[in-house]
Amino acid sequence: MRTSKAIRVCALSDLDDRAPFAVEVGDVPVVLVRDGDEVHALRDECSHARIALSEGEVTRKGIECRLHGACFDLRTGAPTSPPAIEPVAVYAVRVEGDEVFVDPDATLR
Repeated sequence: MRTSKAIRVCALSDLDDRAPFAVEVGDVPVVLVRDGDEVHALRDECSHARIALSEGEVTRKGIECRLHGACFDLRTGAPTSPPAIEPVAVYAVRVEGDEVFVDPDATLR
């Protein structure tokens, strides 16, 4: 049985709806996005330009890199618009009450 290495990263109340929020999970840069009752965690680095996705904005296509406009699906990390062609890692998130936990070893894609 796999043991979760989820780390508390913030309070749920710290997250504004559909606003990127940067955290470090160990040595992994992660961007959190709250979308209603769901919280998504993706690697905070555009696969095209190596820019922090947390500096961008959330659109209907996903999280958008501020530099060239590449977007990534919040659930899968797949690129939803060019110029990115490679996905970004998506991590397991657990919410317990007002606490948000991310496991940087549990990638979902």
